[in-house]
Order: sequence, then C-alpha cells, then structure tokens
Amino acid sequence: MVQPLVHLVLYQPVIPQNTGAIARLAACTGACLHLIHPLGFKTDEASVRRAGLDYWEHVDIREHADWNAFLEAESPQRLFLFTKWADKPYDEADYSGPVYLVFGNESLGLPAEIHEQYQGNRLWIPMRSDKVRSLNLAQAASIVAYEALRQQGFGDLKNLASAPRGGIKRPLRTWENQPQLP
Repeated sequence: MVQPLVHLVLYQPVIPQNTGAIARLAACTGACLHLIHPLGFKTDEASVRRAGLDYWEHVDIREHADWNAFLEAESPQRLFLFTKWADKPYDEADYSGPVYLVFGNESLGLPAEIHEQYQGNRLWIPMRSDKVRSLNLAQAASIVAYEALRQQGFGDLKNLASAPRGGIKRPLRTWENQPQLP
C-alpha cells in the first residue's frame, strides 16, 4: 500500500459535518485522516451510514485515543499546526511529504502545550479577521491540503486525469429531469 504524503489531523473535532467534509476531502485526494479523541460524535458503522457518508470506506482513517497516542503511533517528522496565532502564512511552508497538517477543534483550537511544543511549525491562512473570526474547519483543511498537494506535484492525482469521473454511479440529476412542482 502506498503511504499517503498528506495527513489531515483533527484534534478533538466536535462538529460531525466538518469531519464528514474533511473525510470527503481525504477520499478525493488520497490523504490520510487522523481523528484524535475525544470526538464530539460517533464514528461507528451505524452512525456513518445514517449520516449518508457513502465514501467513508474509501478513506484511510486512523483514530487515536489522545495526542500522545497519535505521536507514538505516527512519529510525524514534518508536522504543521494551523492557527490564527501563527506568524507565518501557510503558503510559505515547504510541504515536502509526508506532512501532517494539524487542525484544532472548532471551538477551542489546539491546547497551549501543543502550541508551545511546535512553536516554529505554526502557520495561518490570511483572511479578513477584522470581519470574521475564522474560516470553517473543512474550508481551512481544503485550502492547506491542496497547497501541500500542489507543492508535491499532486502525486498520482494527475495520473487519474483520464480516469472516469463521478465515483459512485447514480442517475444524473438535472433541472430538466426533475419532477415539476404543481
């Protein structure tokens, strides 16, 4: 099995829709998704099926009991934290893989001890923070994941350019073939 060059690490995520969107990102890009517990939702088969996440089986998902269990299991050599408290923008980092892209949870971010441990590896995404507090977690992960993939030449994704598109086959829905409202 080919080892992924991009790892998306979610520290104690609490909003299942964000994690679902990031899992779809991982399925689309071949990134590995790491979920660091505790989570604010369930990831058992019934919960995933009920949420309609039909791509979940195509994602390399690794769950870790806590931050230390993640470090022990993965031994990441290149790890970046994404936070509004960083001094360096995300596009100035070198994402030569494999890289671990770490995102804090939606309400609290990452704990101070992780910030202190990786002070030199903190990055931010430029935005109008005088207008809004932050980007959505899934949006932030997408921005950074694709920058890492771009720097890596998109790996085998470019080789898939001639492959059939659409993944799971469903009837094409268009405005023309929708039932008309009375």
